[in-house]
Amino acid sequence: MLLLELPSSDPAGFLAWEDALLDVVEEGGPEMLWFWESPVHFVVVGYSQQVDREVDVAACRELGIPVLRRSSGGGTVLQGPGCLNYGLALRVDSDGPRATIAGTNREILSRIAGALTPLVGGEVQIDGHTDLTVPTPEGPRRKISGNAQRRKRHALLFHGTILHRLDLPLVSRTLKTPSSEPEYRAGRTHGHFVTNTGLDPGAIRSAISAAWQAAPGAPALPEDRQRRALAERYSREDWNFRR
Repeated sequence: MLLLELPSSDPAGFLAWEDALLDVVEEGGPEMLWFWESPVHFVVVGYSQQVDREVDVAACRELGIPVLRRSSGGGTVLQGPGCLNYGLALRVDSDGPRATIAGTNREILSRIAGALTPLVGGEVQIDGHTDLTVPTPEGPRRKISGNAQRRKRHALLFHGTILHRLDLPLVSRTLKTPSSEPEYRAGRTHGHFVTNTGLDPGAIRSAISAAWQAAPGAPALPEDRQRRALAERYSREDWNFRR
């Protein structure tokens, strides 16, 4: 598997890169792993979500925080400094775990959880299908990672966040109570539900890369596809704010 370093970008550009890399694997290119972390805060909603239902739009405008929509499912999250993103573009196997959404979640999240457990000093486990959680002294487990996928005929995009030093109070200022939440959340507010790992992002990158046996490569990045995804989706208000 290739380990890529994405070019520096603005938030919309990073989302466009992920779509472009998925297309490369869909057309027979090598499987890939990459990481990125936005230098500025932004909110991103899931493909089928309504912005006004999930986001405090007025607060985001006051704070100068853009709101974008990604092409995968899942819930709304705050991105920015202290939130490391990983992405995987993988081939779909018709008779293996990646043949289904649930099987893909289990295969990938089990591997990510196994990579992170030695770093956090407590077992990282899968909760609510697509969340990774850690134990806390207060009792209830807290979320450190949310994940989602987008599937095409021959390839899939699986990506997620790992919180290490995100401004957590800003989550409560910009996001409303989610329209859909896993049972284990038990009605907790954002401030009592998510937590930072406090890990060095370099250590996170190394652990996940080793888990996937990913090695650095230097392929020609699909810049034309990235620009097209940016122009057709992520730079357009009718995409980001569509109902």
